[in-house]
Amino acid sequence: MHDFAKMGTRRFGRVNWLGVATLCSREMQRFMAVWTQTLLAPLATAALFMLIFTIAIGPTRGEVMGVPFTHFIAPGILMMTVIQNAFANTSSSIVIGKVQGNIVDTLMPPLSPAELVVGYLVGAIGRGLFVAVAIALGLAIFLGITPTHPVLLLGYVILGSAFMGAVGIVAGVFANKFDQMAAITNFIVTPLAFLSGTFYSIDALPPMLKTITYFNPIFYLIDGLRYAMLGVSDSAPALGVAVALGSTMAVSGIALAMFARGYRLKA
Repeated sequence: MHDFAKMGTRRFGRVNWLGVATLCSREMQRFMAVWTQTLLAPLATAALFMLIFTIAIGPTRGEVMGVPFTHFIAPGILMMTVIQNAFANTSSSIVIGKVQGNIVDTLMPPLSPAELVVGYLVGAIGRGLFVAVAIALGLAIFLGITPTHPVLLLGYVILGSAFMGAVGIVAGVFANKFDQMAAITNFIVTPLAFLSGTFYSIDALPPMLKTITYFNPIFYLIDGLRYAMLGVSDSAPALGVAVALGSTMAVSGIALAMFARGYRLKA
């Protein structure tokens, strides 16, 4: 979409800092302007998940991996809520722009493909962090759960938001209509999130399903966040960081290539 190779050095320098900051600010203001929908609603959904599982299963389930069942599922619900909101932030921004015909307002300014990706990802990470902090405070107040490794928890929230934000960019560029976006959400994103060890330890799975789960990047995000909060996990935390970082870089590279080619963005 942007033929910067033929343009040489831009008058803004190697990085258009003002343009990137403006796009980041716009993406942050998008979800802050409708905070009841983008921030309050996810908190209510997470609270309902915790309440339902606590009432229906919690008292009889016993411990999982040495911790109470409600404590075990809490980190998974936190990460699942974070990644769903990060995905929604980037995908909805791009799809709405394409449907309304104002995506050109984002593509015409002198922003390189990399700067576009960074701008969208900052919005996704910001929304993910807001949601994570709110849910973490709720878990601390009502369940007494405090992070065992707070720095690692922050890192996983940022990685999870960046990964699913990048997936949202790819999905948003690919989808030309809202029903296409809904199909991606319902048949790809939601199953990957729910079948990633959010509500169970993968040791309880049959061998084939357990092997398949190891190829799901979201499993490592949820498992890593569980370790950061509770100190227990199904896989090595270092492996989780490596997979999450590698997956984020890979999907961001795809998003970068899409913007560079103008894939499904040109009129």
